[in-house]
Amino acid sequence: MTRPLPPAFALLALLVAGCNYPGAGADPGAPSPGRSAPTRTPVAPPPATGIGKLITAELGKVRVVAARPDVPGYRRDNFGPSWTDDHTGPGGHNGCDTRNDVLAAQLTGVQYRARSKCVVVAGTLPSDPYTGRRTEFRKAEASKVQIDHVYPLGRAWDLGAARWPVQRRVDFANDQSLNLLAVDGPTNASKNDDGPGEWLPVNRASRCAYVLRYLQVARKYALPVTKADQDSARTITRSCP
Repeated sequence: MTRPLPPAFALLALLVAGCNYPGAGADPGAPSPGRSAPTRTPVAPPPATGIGKLITAELGKVRVVAARPDVPGYRRDNFGPSWTDDHTGPGGHNGCDTRNDVLAAQLTGVQYRARSKCVVVAGTLPSDPYTGRRTEFRKAEASKVQIDHVYPLGRAWDLGAARWPVQRRVDFANDQSLNLLAVDGPTNASKNDDGPGEWLPVNRASRCAYVLRYLQVARKYALPVTKADQDSARTITRSCP
């Protein structure tokens, strides 16, 4: 019997092959009275079946390399200032930095700093995409909820982004529609810049959706995946709903 997806990846809107990568988001809640929040692009819930087939389809559209090379020169600022608003994707040039855009879109019950339409000071991550746990966000303990690059920056640098124009790297690092997820902070730290060949979510029910999104980012930006990533993705399809 087909089982529905767990809520951990209700944010994953891109489960249709050949999609146009709509913006990611959830109900951001209301800003303080008298102020309006920037426009957020809502996402549709994923279909309940077919993730394994979609992973297989994505594997057929990405280039596979034997292993990740070691390309010297990586620094975070190679991808622009952290969470810059100066990018061309959804949320770009809206007056709010990318981190706050993602928090506003993916947390529920969002509260904003007084006299600010941007700075998120509280909210709830109802189901962390990697652990399935509910996490309360408070700006005073901001590291509890971090913004993850599903396809990590350092990994992208080694696998092709070192040759990109700067603006393309900036757009990649701030891709709210596909590459960014609000997640449990310690879990994000354990992920580091690994891919599916080295790391998978501790919540087994989330693994298929994570692998699919990783492959979708790779395809969108013409980045390769490693043989280890490919092997892990193929194995995962056996357990997908």
